[in-house]
Amino acid sequence: MSATLIDGKAVSAQVKDSVKQRIALRNTENKRPPGLAVVLVGDDAASQVYVGHKRKACEYVGIESTAHILPAATSEVELLTLIDALNADNLIDGILVQLPLPEHIDADKVIETINPSKDVDGFHPYNFGRLAQKRPTLRPCTPYGVMKLLEVAGIDVIGKDAVVIGASNIVGRPMALELLLARATVTVCHSKTKDLAAKVAAADIVVAGVGIPNFVKGEWIKPGSVVIDVGINRLITGKLCGDVEFETAKERAGFITPVPGGVGPMTVALLMQNTLEACIQREEA
Repeated sequence: MSATLIDGKAVSAQVKDSVKQRIALRNTENKRPPGLAVVLVGDDAASQVYVGHKRKACEYVGIESTAHILPAATSEVELLTLIDALNADNLIDGILVQLPLPEHIDADKVIETINPSKDVDGFHPYNFGRLAQKRPTLRPCTPYGVMKLLEVAGIDVIGKDAVVIGASNIVGRPMALELLLARATVTVCHSKTKDLAAKVAAADIVVAGVGIPNFVKGEWIKPGSVVIDVGINRLITGKLCGDVEFETAKERAGFITPVPGGVGPMTVALLMQNTLEACIQREEA
């Protein structure tokens, strides 16, 4: 029997509709709309697509978005100067610097320059640390989106054995912290992990975020388990696929996210929610 698909498009629509209603209510109270600044350096095609999705989402929910499209030759100093200006702009509640950045720019330095109260990606060490201390404020959008998918699907995380494949600061590490916060027992796997197949086979929940097409084999999946595929990879044929062998895995899993249409839409939806929350928190500070 095939797994139940977790529809990220439908859940993301619910999140965005909620944000839209809350912003509409603010408008009736004569409060300004939240402001989001999106910074894109260079001409990476995938990044341009993501920025486009974020702009459309802002238009839908009622967030005022401004785009800063900079040439690939932009210096690190020029980018940091722009971020300083956005930090000082009271009409900007959220700052999003689209990754990856050109090699000559230190992404960590850029992230740390963003005011934590405007860090709607949730990548700043301050916000990361708050999540680690069980006191989250602005949470990394993709892991937060995964938790929302699990919630809406009615999946009880408490006490479950969860395996996170990938240890990046964007997905793997914050994903482990989110699952731990939800009282799962978490194992983080990476390139040096021994016997990955056995660890996946023992997991009630598998979250894959390594960026390698079909890296997680379908036969590894424990029958009835939950499979969350964060990866999105374009094959030479042009087709998109995830990090999990979907066709095989769906015959074993109880729940599974498709690619595309699973986790991806949630990242943008939670960015909208984070931007609204950042606006409210700054007003109350």
